[in-house]
Amino acid sequence: MNRCVLVLLSLAACSRTTSEPAPAATSATTPASASAMAAVSDAAASHAGHATFGVAPGSSVGPGAATGAADVTWEAPKGWASVPSPSAMRKATYRIPKASGDAEDAELTVTSAGGSVQANVDRWAAQFGGATPKTVDRNVNGLEVTVVELKGTFAGGGPMMGGSGPKEKFMLLGAIVKGNETAHFFKLTGPEKTVTAARADFDALVGSLRPK
Repeated sequence: MNRCVLVLLSLAACSRTTSEPAPAATSATTPASASAMAAVSDAAASHAGHATFGVAPGSSVGPGAATGAADVTWEAPKGWASVPSPSAMRKATYRIPKASGDAEDAELTVTSAGGSVQANVDRWAAQFGGATPKTVDRNVNGLEVTVVELKGTFAGGGPMMGGSGPKEKFMLLGAIVKGNETAHFFKLTGPEKTVTAARADFDALVGSLRPK
């Protein structure tokens, strides 16, 4: 009898006991750990690209990098007289006083046009009967500039040069500034003695070139 009572009491206790599920494991991200993860992510991204914003990998931008320019500015020598340009295609025209013994003044014209640098060097050479030009590539204040020198008989002419017939013992000093779509041309022509005397002023003008 007593044994039956004990069995019944044990069964009743088991029926009242319910099994509760164990709480699910959770992970919390603290602000410190979030910052650390973000730092690792940023470092990985930087290492993968090796790039500065707006600069393609492998590119170099800085004072030593030459670029094209939509327009340029310059400083004309004090001894050069600015004169009206005979054509709207010219951006500026300067007259350089003739040296002693020369028959006429020299002229510097500033224009913009298309075409490659070499094509324009060849065009200038053709104006001197196909003479071989001397060229030097320079980086002037971040601009790509090709300086050109030619000597010989000049067949170009123009209003300031009289526009009549070939002119012997003439000289050209030119600077071609590479642009984005068009190039900028600084072309000094005149009697060889006068242009030679103006070389220092021409070099100073080239050295003053800057993107506008």
